[in-house]
Amino acid sequence: MPKQILFNAFSMNCVGHINHGLWTHPRDRSTEFNTLRYWTDLARTLERGLFDGIFLADILGVYDIYGGSVDLTLRESIQLPVHDPMMLVSAMAAVTEHLGFGVTVNANAEPPYLFARRMSTLDHLTGGRMGWNIVTGYLDSAARAIGNSAMTAHDDRYDQAEEALELLYKLWEGSWEDDAVREDKANRIYADPAKVHAIHHAGRFYQSEGYHLTAPSPQRTPVIFQAGTSARGRRFAARHAECIFISAPDAATAQKTSRLLRADAVEAGRKPDDIKIFVGISIVPGATEAEAQEKYADYRRYASPEAGMAHFSAGSGIDLAQLDLDDPIVKDSAPGNAIQSGIEAARKRGLTKRQLLEGLALGGRYPTFVGTGSQIADSLARFVEEGEIDGFNLTRTVVPESYEDFVTFVVPELQARGLYKTAYSGGTLRHQLFGAGPRLSSPHPAADARRLDI
Repeated sequence: MPKQILFNAFSMNCVGHINHGLWTHPRDRSTEFNTLRYWTDLARTLERGLFDGIFLADILGVYDIYGGSVDLTLRESIQLPVHDPMMLVSAMAAVTEHLGFGVTVNANAEPPYLFARRMSTLDHLTGGRMGWNIVTGYLDSAARAIGNSAMTAHDDRYDQAEEALELLYKLWEGSWEDDAVREDKANRIYADPAKVHAIHHAGRFYQSEGYHLTAPSPQRTPVIFQAGTSARGRRFAARHAECIFISAPDAATAQKTSRLLRADAVEAGRKPDDIKIFVGISIVPGATEAEAQEKYADYRRYASPEAGMAHFSAGSGIDLAQLDLDDPIVKDSAPGNAIQSGIEAARKRGLTKRQLLEGLALGGRYPTFVGTGSQIADSLARFVEEGEIDGFNLTRTVVPESYEDFVTFVVPELQARGLYKTAYSGGTLRHQLFGAGPRLSSPHPAADARRLDI
């Protein structure tokens, strides 16, 4: 049997996400992001196309590196304004039955005790369809906005996230026993007091003592997504991540990263297939190759490479507005405090500002497949096989037609080749992705929290 490819729709609760400038296209509805109809329509389309989930990005802070201001960020709506992604889940869950939800939340930005309740609540309301994309932040503007003088050092942010997860696992996995809820009306016992336990945590970053406020949800711990591929990020992912999102311009790069990540997982005591690896891509399909190429050319007329460059500036911490076109965008390998993996990749390639702009023709930096459904299916299958990955995060171009076109032109081609499911398997998001039970098992550290002396 061929390997079936996993797909998430990659989006964000904002106007401009990855492929910048396309909000100006006459058929694009991204400016309606602040309405429920926009998201419920999208959710229905994704479920009709049997997407595994919608992966919602998020940031705290603003992109103020490029040109030393937020002027371009505001003019092009480069992830500003940006609304809370968790608020979208209930509405989309109400109009779907199987679609999963991967929501980005900064692990270090709020008390774990409060976040644990919010995530458990959504896992209940969705019937176990929740995932959490763990990020640790990288914007100084965010650190200043929430009361810090500057962003914490890169590796220290991961140290804090490790401890946040230790506390969260205690709450999600250990505070309530499986049979604590009895719902016994005759004896007036909703929950058995002997089976609900206070957790105790005293660490470097967090101190907490109390009961998890939510009874066990279908998955308890949400599916853990993670996107950091720096050396420290990989160590973090090796212990915790179930799904890892990587950026790779081609299959060879994806293969190299995938092998490193799976080797890290094995070193951490897990199996190579305990993690699913996703690559970010853009797709422009058509009924014919000529139609697809015409559509791609049309999209490019509205895209903003400069806005994409401002996005890169924020992630790298480098003001590219100050560079000449043929200057290398990274002149040394000194570790910074931003997204280290992206900086290192640019340094190794000797990427210049001109080359970066050329790569941002569609406003974003992900590989773009253009063609008929059959041609795109060929490219996807080859990328999965040669890149040794499991699936893709499909970013939006013109909304909603980019996802509607994928469902119309590409999904049937993949299904005909046995590369894509023809129906949902049912069950929780974890079951959908891994074909296993709803809960994490040993040697994942979440399983260690299932004990009474917490």
